[in-house]
Amino acid sequence: MANLISVTGDITRLHVDAIVNAANESLLGGGGVDGAIHAAAGPELLEACRKLHGCATGDAKATPGFRLPARWVFHAVGPVWRGGTHNEDALLAGCYRRCLELALEVGAKSVAFPAISTGVYHFPAKRAAKIAIETVRSHIEESGVNEIHFVCFNEGTRRVYDDLLGDTPLP
Repeated sequence: MANLISVTGDITRLHVDAIVNAANESLLGGGGVDGAIHAAAGPELLEACRKLHGCATGDAKATPGFRLPARWVFHAVGPVWRGGTHNEDALLAGCYRRCLELALEVGAKSVAFPAISTGVYHFPAKRAAKIAIETVRSHIEESGVNEIHFVCFNEGTRRVYDDLLGDTPLP
């Protein structure tokens, strides 16, 4: 049975097999979580990302973690919120599903996710958390992952995850 937990903190400091970067399509760095991960991983991460030639929204690609405690970084490109009428839910779910597929490919047993798309992309936090948790629960068994951390940037977001994690039994 997998362990799903929410934490408030800095995703770049977690000792997990893989952390997820809330990236933009270029994968070449940005603000928020993306900027923090690039800064903590060092310039080698940018060089590795350049070789990936970007990533489509709803997809994710893997690089080594370089100077991070995590061995891997999964760069997931979440959707910009446009009112919910432009396939945003499915694209966001695709990010989580693809990261679990990458975990299986690289043998990662523990993965830390930020609240993808809820920062500058303005995806509503509760809606995004529900999609994240439901998608992870639906796909975690085939991924081989036994520990998921939902890393929240503030206590308000963490309460949203805590409430949703308490509503449904784990697979």
